[in-house]
Amino acid sequence: MAMLTVGELERRLLERYPASDAEPWDRTGLLVGDAHAAVTRVACALDATPDAIAQARDAGANVLLTHHPAFLEPPSSFVRGRASYEASIVMAALSSDVALMNFHTALDVSTDARETLPAMLGLSVEGVLEPVSPGSDKGYGHICRLNAPCALDDIARSCVGAFGRMPRIWGASGLLIRTLVTWTGSAGGCERECLARGIDLLICGEVKYHAALAAASQGLALVELGHDASELPFADVLARACVRAGVSSDDAFIIGREDSWHTL
Repeated sequence: MAMLTVGELERRLLERYPASDAEPWDRTGLLVGDAHAAVTRVACALDATPDAIAQARDAGANVLLTHHPAFLEPPSSFVRGRASYEASIVMAALSSDVALMNFHTALDVSTDARETLPAMLGLSVEGVLEPVSPGSDKGYGHICRLNAPCALDDIARSCVGAFGRMPRIWGASGLLIRTLVTWTGSAGGCERECLARGIDLLICGEVKYHAALAAASQGLALVELGHDASELPFADVLARACVRAGVSSDDAFIIGREDSWHTL
């Protein structure tokens, strides 16, 4: 890297994931760190956790690039021993000289995100459920149409193979699916639009219990992957974006978090 600064990396990534595409409540871009520092290596992860910061530092990275921001509301204090979890993340990043940068909802609506989950399931996208503006190919929810009807449980098995987690399935096992929507993270009420559009299946990170109950009773099947499972692939998306922004492929690496929780 020919003297790529943290600030210049942010600028190039903002060209791909503009802050104007993000939700107004969101945090986008460089959140903690020195914009003038030269980039050494970039670690990419779903979340900025103290462990991820330590792994980034130990691997010689001075940027931790994540999907989720370290905080939405700024911590109210930074007192060691009494700091909130979010404050402890900021303090760990500063003490480790690791800049924190994230692209959250700006990535969610991007064309990169549009292809990620469908590609993992061997599907092609034919439209966006909730575009950021009329006629835009950016937005939330990616509409896919199957070449031939497929049983709900067979699609769920494909999800297990692609994401490595057992999903929660709403709907009869033999229900035939013709159209589906993929949606990363929290579905946030999109089941109503799916029902209005005649979609057969929503594959998402998570949906509220009563919303899922109501949607399933009205004919919309759901496959809940888990919030993290649906978005862990974004670490790889961010790593590829870094390489396009000028970071060496050897210096953009992924910190996995597949084992952060388990079931018995």
